[in-house]
Amino acid sequence: MTDSRATFDAAFGADLHVELRGSGLRSGLMDALREAVRTGRLVPGTRLPSSRSLAADLGIARNTVADAYAELVAEGWLTAQQGAGTRVARRAAPRKPAAGVARARPTRGGPAYSLLAGSPDLASFPRAEWLKAARRALTAAPHEAFGYGDPRGRVELRTALADYLARARGVYADPERIVICSGFVHGLMLMGKVLRGRRVREVAVESYGLDVHWNLLTEAGLRIPPLPFDELGSRTGELGSLRGVGAVLMTPAHQFPMGVPLHPDRRAAAVDWARGSGGLILEDDYDGEFRYDRQPVGALQGLDPERVVYLGTASKSLAPGLRLGWMVLPADLVRAVLEAKGPVDWVSSALDQLTLAEFITSGAYDRHVRGMRLRYRRRRDQLVAALAERAPDIRVSGIAAGLHAVLELPPGTEHSVIQAAAWQGLALEGASRFRHKDAVAGRDAVVVGYATPPDSGWAGALDALCRSLCGADKVSPSGD
Repeated sequence: MTDSRATFDAAFGADLHVELRGSGLRSGLMDALREAVRTGRLVPGTRLPSSRSLAADLGIARNTVADAYAELVAEGWLTAQQGAGTRVARRAAPRKPAAGVARARPTRGGPAYSLLAGSPDLASFPRAEWLKAARRALTAAPHEAFGYGDPRGRVELRTALADYLARARGVYADPERIVICSGFVHGLMLMGKVLRGRRVREVAVESYGLDVHWNLLTEAGLRIPPLPFDELGSRTGELGSLRGVGAVLMTPAHQFPMGVPLHPDRRAAAVDWARGSGGLILEDDYDGEFRYDRQPVGALQGLDPERVVYLGTASKSLAPGLRLGWMVLPADLVRAVLEAKGPVDWVSSALDQLTLAEFITSGAYDRHVRGMRLRYRRRRDQLVAALAERAPDIRVSGIAAGLHAVLELPPGTEHSVIQAAAWQGLALEGASRFRHKDAVAGRDAVVVGYATPPDSGWAGALDALCRSLCGADKVSPSGD
């Protein structure tokens, strides 16, 4: 007979596309099912449709399907039990790779420990409280929440964020000027489009930062000259001398990765430049909730909400996997950002937004941040104490806030420390990794993300770090 194709959708089975080939219906069906199991399209334990349902979907006699099932059970491909239906047998049938696809080669294991900056302790995500908030949010969700959604994001979350950011970060945040995005990178992508639309050609950046952010700007067609940097932060007084710059990207509360807050005079200078030139400040407030030995440094946005684009996320306070961020925009930018984003909210789950709104308004977010602040402070104190005992010549800076510290090293030793860490099974990055290619070379240092390891790995990571600092001089230039 000629080939026939069918897709079956039964109440008691799985959707499956099958091809019946050959001269006989029964043998064609058996071959198709064997092939589906052999290639892994039907995994062990999958319940198949009843013989009546499959026969109706394929347009063949029920007895034909029943006979095919019975023979495949006898061969061991399927199992059949009263009340449990017909299922794919739990057998060790190997899956054959598709033609032309090479098998993956086994890879060497990664580092045993990680002190890379930029991640919170993922093991501390508040699962139970988040689940409670999700249940309450789902119960109360209006029917329209399951539609495509407002491109600004759910009004419940924008309202909760407006209250929280004003209270905790000193941000002037009207819900109508907040746009929800999937994280800082998404927000920066949107701003890249908007800036190009405003005929901006250059965005100044800090001498130290993340190349992934710089690359997004250059991919948008923007040049990224670096601002000089010293112990007081970026030298914003020099913005005026950078002709053609229409915006500046900054981390003023806690410079990433060098860890210093922007000096008050330089905060004022940045705002003065923006007012006088018509430029914009893109403020990355990536870890503003976490401070330890100083008064909170409020968001720069509070000094001039019409000249600062405030970008925040739940990535450090909760987890980056939530993919939830927010932009607080000057009034004249809201329309342009929404046009860049598109007509519907296609990037952030409405239910996740509603859950975060409930998490904030219920007080669970504040409780979680306070608890994590204590946890990370203990980590920081343990890091400082271990270094004082085992590597007393190492100067530690950038520790009054945030989730990472900067360890200053003797000149010319940064590379050897990174090599020594690799031999200790420790993932670690040097400050030079974050330096702009056009920036003046700075001091040798490593950036230690002390929030990253789970509790079970913290002691081992700290020990590996200290051994790396003490054993760097034993690593040869060749790494042998």
